[in-house]
This record gives sequence, structure tokens and C-alpha cells, in this order.
Amino acid sequence: MDTKLRGDIAEQAAVLYALKQGWGVLKPVGDRLPYDLALDVSGTLLRIQVKSAWFDEPSGNYVVDNRRTKTNRRVMLRDPYQLTDFDFALAYVENLDLFYIFPVEVFISYGSEIHLVEAEKRQRKPRSSEYRNAWNLLLEFSMVRFQAAIGLQSVSEV
Repeated sequence: MDTKLRGDIAEQAAVLYALKQGWGVLKPVGDRLPYDLALDVSGTLLRIQVKSAWFDEPSGNYVVDNRRTKTNRRVMLRDPYQLTDFDFALAYVENLDLFYIFPVEVFISYGSEIHLVEAEKRQRKPRSSEYRNAWNLLLEFSMVRFQAAIGLQSVSEV
């Protein structure tokens, strides 16, 4: 299975999850934006970058590349994402049908890869473990944005 197909599967899994939550889903036309989806969570639009994780045999971990990949004819370029590119990255582990939900500032703080450890026997949990199925982060973020918007509206009405 090629990487484009894996990415499409991850995006559709994210869309399905969002729809089951009753959230609106918007899909940008084309491939030019730094995010794959926009989710309407409680009236707040969140820009979402979706990534598909692959299993790395030597480490026994699932891995996600946290860089933007551009292909231009025969050349593949990788650039880091910027803080303003999206609000959250969803890393999908297809074999386990599970997501890691990273705020953009956390996602871009890693080097070039994020290792998602799903092994039970570990002395300490990796940093990424707190983002495992952390869908609540989207709800919290939407509430903060909503409250900020209300605060700005009431200030502008004065």
C-alpha cells in the first residue's frame, strides 16, 4: 500500500470519528493548504493535519513523520511545519484504529519523527502517551476559542 493511500485511509478514519461525535467536517479543495480537514467543534473551526503512522520493526514502535512532504516531479522535499499551519495533528495508527491528537506546538517540537510506543512493558511512558486518543483536547481548545470570541465581541460592543 502506498503512502497516499495510507493518508487517505487516515483522513477517512478521522472524518468518520468526527461525524460520530456530531462535529461538522470540511475538506479543502486541492492539496495546497497545510492542513487536511477543518472540524466544526461546538461552533469553532479547527484546522487539522492528518498523518498515518507506520510500524518500525527495529524499534517496535509506530512512527509518524512530522514534516511536510512536497513532491515536484521526481524530487521529494521535506520542510518543517510552522505554528500557524494548523491547530492539531492527528496521527492515525491503522492497525489499532487509534489516534494520537497533538496540538500543533507539541507536534512541531519533535525532531523529524514521533515514535508512538504501544508496548505494555516499559519503565516509563513516553511523552507522546498523553496524546493517545486525547480527543478532549479538541473540545477544550474549541471552548477556549469560543470564550475568547465572546470576550472580544462584548469588548467591541462597548
